[in-house]
Amino acid sequence: MRLTNLKTAPKRATNLSINSEFLATAKALKINLSHAAELGIARAINEKMAGQWLHENKAALESSNEYVEKHGLPLARYRQF
Repeated sequence: MRLTNLKTAPKRATNLSINSEFLATAKALKINLSHAAELGIARAINEKMAGQWLHENKAALESSNEYVEKHGLPLARYRQF
């Protein structure tokens, strides 16, 4: 799944329930609520997708780690540091 750029994706009106203190403070600070919500949602999506990727690739990551534990890094002899 790929997300479209926030600046080019079409906007769609929606209703949200927001903590009243957050809302009042954000309005007092003249924060663009739509933009702030988009950023928060994008962050939540990225975190969820990263977690799903780790779950889906867990076996491959464990296998690779086991190989390195048993045999060391494949190209370690070429390391210059």
